Amino acid sequence: MSKLFPRNEHTVDRALRVILGLILLALVFVGPKTMWGLVGIVPLATGLLGSCPLYTLFGVSTCKLKAPSGA
Repeated sequence: MSKLFPRNEHTVDRALRVILGLILLALVFVGPKTMWGLVGIVPLATGLLGSCPLYTLFGVSTCKLKAPSGA
């Protein structure tokens, strides 16, 4: 599963994506009640998974590098 969804998002990045996703989804139920709020599913899903497909495609990572194991 880690090869399919490699972790490439920092904790702050993930939190911001989840918050943004929830705000956009709220547009479906509150406020202008537009279906464009469903776009919020994308940042919500990537924030919850901790993996962004575009980051993977372009080789970007906001996640800290793990320390090499062993001595």
